[in-house]
Amino acid sequence: MSTEPPHGSGPQPPPPGEQPPPSGGGSAGGGPYGGGQGGSPYGPGGPGGPYGPSGGGGGPYGGGGGPYGGGPYPGDPLAGMPPLADSGRRTLARLIDLVLVGIVAALITWALGINEYTVNAENVQVGRSVAQSVIGVVLYVAYDTFMTARNGGQTLGKKWLGLRVADLRDGSTPSVPTALARAAVLWVPSWFCCACLWLLICGGWSFFDRPYKQGLHDKAAKTVVVSTK
Repeated sequence: MSTEPPHGSGPQPPPPGEQPPPSGGGSAGGGPYGGGQGGSPYGPGGPGGPYGPSGGGGGPYGGGGGPYGGGPYPGDPLAGMPPLADSGRRTLARLIDLVLVGIVAALITWALGINEYTVNAENVQVGRSVAQSVIGVVLYVAYDTFMTARNGGQTLGKKWLGLRVADLRDGSTPSVPTALARAAVLWVPSWFCCACLWLLICGGWSFFDRPYKQGLHDKAAKTVVVSTK
């Protein structure tokens, strides 16, 4: 007698108590694209590949962190710094420094006999005027550079009003080259043109600059002025 099933009969049902295999033919180990527990690295139930949705560590674009996945990322340079200084207080601090250094410059030029205010119509002493301007510029640059780099970013005016100059990158006290560049941009052009006009433009830029309230000299040196109180 033949043991073959009759022609036209369908697949035989499994024995009682035994479940059929999942569709797709995969067992728990599944094929490379199966949906089982051990399926493909791109399958919904697998461990997740570099772009998979699993939350266990993912790749650079997964939900488990990385530069685009909600983890740490480079933030605002001002993070952790004190608030930016008000431009009005900055202006007042600059005026205080102008007066203090101006007094010293006047005393030095008077002692050297090169005060430009001694000129008269009959004897125009151009050399004295230029010398006084040079002395003034040198004093202002030296004062700003030394106090900014060696006094925690504070001139006397800034210290009295609770301000300081900070490096934009990390909030540290500017180095000597940075402080020198900042002071040079602020003071040297004033020797070639009207000092008051240049200081107004250079320092007044902070009233309109966003987001860091930088004067032109701050932009050149990559610094900001922050409040200390």
